Amino acid sequence: MRVGVDIGGTKIHAVLIDDSGAVVQQVRLPTGFGPTVVLETAAESVRALARLAGVETASFETVGVGIPGAVDSDTGRVSHAVNLGLEGLELGRELGALLGLPVRVENDVNAAAVGAFRLLDRPLEQSMAYLNLGTGLAAGIVLAGRLWRGSRGTAGEIGHIPVDPNGPLCPCGQRGCLETVASGSGVARQWPSDHPSPVHALFEAAAAGDARAVEVRDGLVRNVASAVRMLVLSVDVDSVVIGGGLSSLGDTLLVGVRGVLGTWASSSPFLASLDLPDRVELVPSDFPAAAVGAALVGMTTTGDTPWQK
Repeated sequence: MRVGVDIGGTKIHAVLIDDSGAVVQQVRLPTGFGPTVVLETAAESVRALARLAGVETASFETVGVGIPGAVDSDTGRVSHAVNLGLEGLELGRELGALLGLPVRVENDVNAAAVGAFRLLDRPLEQSMAYLNLGTGLAAGIVLAGRLWRGSRGTAGEIGHIPVDPNGPLCPCGQRGCLETVASGSGVARQWPSDHPSPVHALFEAAAAGDARAVEVRDGLVRNVASAVRMLVLSVDVDSVVIGGGLSSLGDTLLVGVRGVLGTWASSSPFLASLDLPDRVELVPSDFPAAAVGAALVGMTTTGDTPWQK
């Protein structure tokens, strides 16, 4: 049995998987803030899984962790996880010491890409980009069944490609990044709302005919379509799978994105030849992609996807 821990800004989702990759137990806990609290809550999530399974924590073979921020997957060091208050935390080493188990750490979007590739049962020869639409925007890329991080671990960081030189300042220091117009934070900036889900409030207002809501909604859909186009044109993946919080919009988002891609194709023979609308899909809402991906990443010492072993 192996454990995957997805550490998010508000909650930790931990799963226990068996040799087939099936989830046999899972637990959710509030994350907390700062290195001490995050470490202890992550450790408690693993202990809770052991209690649910009726076994000792020591019986788990490995623990994999997916977490936001810049992650050195070789050392388990996490930097720039600002929403969690983590900067330079040796997460792999310190969590491993708390649990007495080997721990491997990966960026959360990369982990989700691995999990989605496995849960969607993609053939090993295929390639896939997991487009995460959450508070921010980023992609994890799996090529021929293998996670591709790039030379410095920034492959898939398309959210920080500027699309409007006069646009708003991005937290990365550039102006008009794709993330500022195609993410949860982008929606919140353009459509302030007290609704628990601002993006759902936006789409409801647009459906009711609010002109400003229609403008923001259409801009969001158009820029998500741009992200899909970027991934196909730069990496030529077989498919782009949309996940993250905004994917909860379901077919409303998917139909809109496919419609934009189809419109572009109608005026560009080149884009038409790429079949972009048919290459984009949504990850099923009940898929624990990030947590399962973390467990799978934790199964290796090299970071290669485990089904290659």
